[in-house]
Amino acid sequence: MAVEAQIPPTPIDPENARMRRIRWLLPLMEWLRPRELQITLFLAGLVGFLGALGALGFRAASKCVQWAMTRNWTSDLTESFGQLPWWERIIIPAAGGAIAGLVLMATTRFLKQKNTTDYMEAVVIGDGVISSRQSLLKSLSALFSISSGGSIGREGPLVQIAVMVGSGVGRIARVSRPRLRLLVACGASAGIAAAYNAPISGALFVAEIVLGTMSMEIFGPLIFSSVVATLTTRQFIGGDSLYHVTHLGSTSPSQLIAFLLLGCVCGLLSPLYLRTLHSAESLFSKWNAPLVIRMAAGGLIVGCIAAWYPEVCGNGYSSLTAVLHGDWLWKELLIILLLKVVATSATFGSGAVGGVFTPTLFVGSGIGYLFGSLLHAFPSTSGIQPIAFALIGMGAFLAASTRAPIMAIVMIFEITLDYEMILPLMLGCVVAYYMARSLSAEGIYSEALRRKGRWEFDSELRRMRVGDIMKKNPPTVDSSTAFAEVCEKFASLRHNYLYVLDSQQRFVGVISLHDIKRYLNDPDLAKLIIARDITRENFPTLLPDDQLTTVFERFSRHEGERIPVLSATGSGKLEGSVSKADALLAFAEKPEMRSAES
Repeated sequence: MAVEAQIPPTPIDPENARMRRIRWLLPLMEWLRPRELQITLFLAGLVGFLGALGALGFRAASKCVQWAMTRNWTSDLTESFGQLPWWERIIIPAAGGAIAGLVLMATTRFLKQKNTTDYMEAVVIGDGVISSRQSLLKSLSALFSISSGGSIGREGPLVQIAVMVGSGVGRIARVSRPRLRLLVACGASAGIAAAYNAPISGALFVAEIVLGTMSMEIFGPLIFSSVVATLTTRQFIGGDSLYHVTHLGSTSPSQLIAFLLLGCVCGLLSPLYLRTLHSAESLFSKWNAPLVIRMAAGGLIVGCIAAWYPEVCGNGYSSLTAVLHGDWLWKELLIILLLKVVATSATFGSGAVGGVFTPTLFVGSGIGYLFGSLLHAFPSTSGIQPIAFALIGMGAFLAASTRAPIMAIVMIFEITLDYEMILPLMLGCVVAYYMARSLSAEGIYSEALRRKGRWEFDSELRRMRVGDIMKKNPPTVDSSTAFAEVCEKFASLRHNYLYVLDSQQRFVGVISLHDIKRYLNDPDLAKLIIARDITRENFPTLLPDDQLTTVFERFSRHEGERIPVLSATGSGKLEGSVSKADALLAFAEKPEMRSAES
């Protein structure tokens, strides 16, 4: 019986198996690999979510402190103070100011950092690194100022908390300096959105006021962060508009003249309002007394007014609601309006941490309501309710005070959801803005930033070089690396280029992900190729001392997302790489740089 010959199995070539694995793995990883924009949007959304949770936590904490001081947490702060005896209305704001001052003094003494009451300083000034301990202590100080009746807004600490979150997320993710500052700005956007349930306004606030640009490289993440923050907040407190306004109907073309005049009035009064706030701040700063005494004095002023008029306590939300519902007689409103300005000036000037956004809205609504009540006696405007003038006054005065008319228009619409008034609102905001600009070039925030070093920081940015935004340790391979190892490295990274170094670690060129695809289907040829064979040697480079204009000149002739940075000594050593997105962020954040470097 014949024995059949056994045919030995064909040995499996491990190199061919390796290439087959690479052929399906590399396209899959390329498709799944997130791009820098996607990563930035994800981080912006994370900042919005965590910032909203921080805002909700602050709201809950403020209710607890309010209960501890007024024994009432179910009512608005103004209503709570109205139920207290007159002497407690005096003592509580003064005690809250003293406690808040002690917290700020501890912040300055033990953390060895300069104290500031302007939360936007953290967004604009610096490199995006925010101290978590200082932010928490400042928010704690704001908690006592606000919950004890201080005439200041809570949007300040909400933004401060969200800004801290943005800086922390960026540092954990190890993003570049421009992206870190962008995530800090996303935190500010999320804080405003969470405070007012207004996602578009949150993004516009940061883009128009803080950063001064509407570039999509910045505006897109701001929008994403504010939307996520708003959706998160609405899950807990609902999605209703902040202020409920009765339907006011449309206005005739002839009645628009009245709203135009109101815009002029708001534009004229806005510089006076800002001068009052800054004069109070200057007056308190000249008082050579400990911070705790100054802040207690500011609270005492508020308390003395609140003994007769508790409506001045808090940020003015309930008083503003009463104006929009027509609950005030014009004489009473005039008194409350003047006293509210005094109370806000005392709280703000004494050094309390917080915002003046909502108090500014109340002042604008009061001016508009009084103006409407005056014009109501004339036949041509008797058909317009004073509430309509209050609504337009809110937006016009906000536009004039912040120098951000677009943000003001959108915010008033978002917090009231009254589309019928959008045309007179646009008219009033624009007229007020130009009127205020003709009288004073600076708004409510630009003055504070100027005095705290904003323009010195802008000068530093004008001198920014490639080395300031360069990312170190880019992905590299040796020029003698085998083709399969090059492919595997691409599969483990999210970059489209690998930088090739010679045996002495000098830059030789780059390998493109696109260039290696032609060899994937030819395993025999791929076995013979090394990194040097597929290297692009004629590739643009930068030096650490190059200006940003040089970066854009290089990118105008280069389709890639990154350019390598070589040593300034001429040794050819690879120092790092610069991303096009980071360069655009650094350039777009400060429009002053364009004129300085062009």
